[in-house]
Amino acid sequence: MNWHVELEIWLWAAVALAALQAGTFAVARRIGRYNVVDVVWGLGFVLVAIIAALLGDGSPGRRIILLVLVAVWGLRLSRYLGRRTAGKGEDPRYTELLDRYGRTPGVVIVRIFLTQGAAQWIISLPIQVAAAAGPIRGWSRITVAVGVLAWVAGVLFEAIGDRQLARFKADPANRGVIMERGLWAWTRHPNYFGDFCVWWGLWLIAVSGWAGVLTVFAPLIMSYLLIRGTGARLLEQAMRDRPGYREYQQRTAYFFPRPPRPAPAPGTA
Repeated sequence: MNWHVELEIWLWAAVALAALQAGTFAVARRIGRYNVVDVVWGLGFVLVAIIAALLGDGSPGRRIILLVLVAVWGLRLSRYLGRRTAGKGEDPRYTELLDRYGRTPGVVIVRIFLTQGAAQWIISLPIQVAAAAGPIRGWSRITVAVGVLAWVAGVLFEAIGDRQLARFKADPANRGVIMERGLWAWTRHPNYFGDFCVWWGLWLIAVSGWAGVLTVFAPLIMSYLLIRGTGARLLEQAMRDRPGYREYQQRTAYFFPRPPRPAPAPGTA
């Protein structure tokens, strides 16, 4: 591994993410809501993948595979979140955060934008390290194949779940009703589970040699964020008082999919 090239990738990735977050902060201040930062979550990883592909001197095949897969995932996610949040108010997560810590520019930058930029840089380290990794051969062929399959499963799970939810919400008859159809009958968080598969798949594609293996902390951090951090857990807290949600919790898996349990018989708990 060429550590000079690797350090250059790390530096330019950090600069690009800092510029992205600074621009997003300016836009957020202008439009008066900070949930626009969610839209650039996927875009940040696309930026890093582009930098890694251009500056890396490792396996061209691995760099191209990672760039294409990250771009497909990141652009789809950013487009979806952009359309979902357009014309709407602030996300309750950010309202609660700002009510707790204050709304001064310094607090907003550190708590929201700097935190997200740092998370993007750390979680994308497997992609950055892989840019200087050797050719795909031997056991790497197996990990790449398994990683691509995991990525495909994750993107499909995420995209199908998002589409099912959008169609459900578009029907006025479903106003106030808990979505528990399709993939949402198998897990309460199909979009987060899809992201889980995507990032473990990308790590399997990226891993090569001891340096790649050591970046396993990146998908572990992402898994924590999705399951216990800012993902499923916070959404559960926001939804717990919705009528019918506790019953939905009893029937449906929290995160990892499984067949739905039958509804309790009348008069039983």
